[in-house]
Amino acid sequence: MPRIIGVDIPGNKKVEFALRYLYGIGPTIAKRIVTKLNISPDLRAKDLTDEHIAAITVMLQNEIVVEGDLRRMLMADIRRLQQINCYRGVRHRRKLPCRGQRTKTNARTRKGKRITVGAIRDKTERRLAK
Repeated sequence: MPRIIGVDIPGNKKVEFALRYLYGIGPTIAKRIVTKLNISPDLRAKDLTDEHIAAITVMLQNEIVVEGDLRRMLMADIRRLQQINCYRGVRHRRKLPCRGQRTKTNARTRKGKRITVGAIRDKTERRLAK
């Protein structure tokens, strides 16, 4: 398993697909890296030479923001939105969807498990709640 920028990428996959295991690299950027560095598209990640790995590392460090730097940038952006009290910042702070999705029925991923608010109808459950 080759290691690129502190991340082990799977050795049995083709290079283009193995690069996607790095945070911030998707299909388009992975394909661009492989073509720009003249790496064979059929080459497996375990067969990469040290020169290939060094070239990929240099390109990622100089041209593309990935991994820890990208995560830090995203967190700084969200923190800034929260500090200026804009709508998106308030939605982030309340852990609600920020992009206009409905929240009356859906948004369970963002809101978490359902919490019943209001009167408890069953007498036995009412006793347990006290």
